[in-house]
Amino acid sequence: MVIKNVSLDIVCGVTSTLPENDRPEIAFAGKSNVGKSSLINALMNRKALARTSSQPGKTQTINFYNVNESMYLVDLPGYGYAKVSQAEKEKWGHLIERYLHGSKMLKAVFLLIDIRHEPSKNDKTMYEWIRYNGYQPIIIATKLDKLKRSQIQKHIKMLRQGLELVPGTQIIPFSSATKQGRDEIWELMDSILEEKKDCETVE
Repeated sequence: MVIKNVSLDIVCGVTSTLPENDRPEIAFAGKSNVGKSSLINALMNRKALARTSSQPGKTQTINFYNVNESMYLVDLPGYGYAKVSQAEKEKWGHLIERYLHGSKMLKAVFLLIDIRHEPSKNDKTMYEWIRYNGYQPIIIATKLDKLKRSQIQKHIKMLRQGLELVPGTQIIPFSSATKQGRDEIWELMDSILEEKKDCETVE
């Protein structure tokens, strides 16, 4: 997709009413320091559309980015490392669940996992949670540039086993530094949106 224009249109907090959008949505989930903001900036060809921070847990809202007036890229709150109370974390959890369960336009969910490490308990919980809400998450393995090329397949296998992925689940290695994986993610998103459009036409 050629990015002609992109803007942060909607911000939803824990007490917000979720929007009733008329454009397809693709959501991105991941723990607080997995590189979600860097991925979104890379996908949008912007340096600071989504704010990156050295302080995990910066994203405490659901952010809807309007892309070309044709779709929404949805940034879900980070989980796992934020230095906040358990009660606050639970509020974020309810917000994410409310969105996954309630959005009528959500077409796919990408789950970001750090390719360098074994999936955490929170990663496993989020994977199962997304599946429980009726979606088959696509895994984006971030921080790819931190590994040697010879290590990549070993670590992808580690993610598959650690998350106990459903057979056939796609894993896309990605680096925000080199942009490797960016085109593959966009090709997949384009195909998902086209597929959904065709289904709606048939119906």
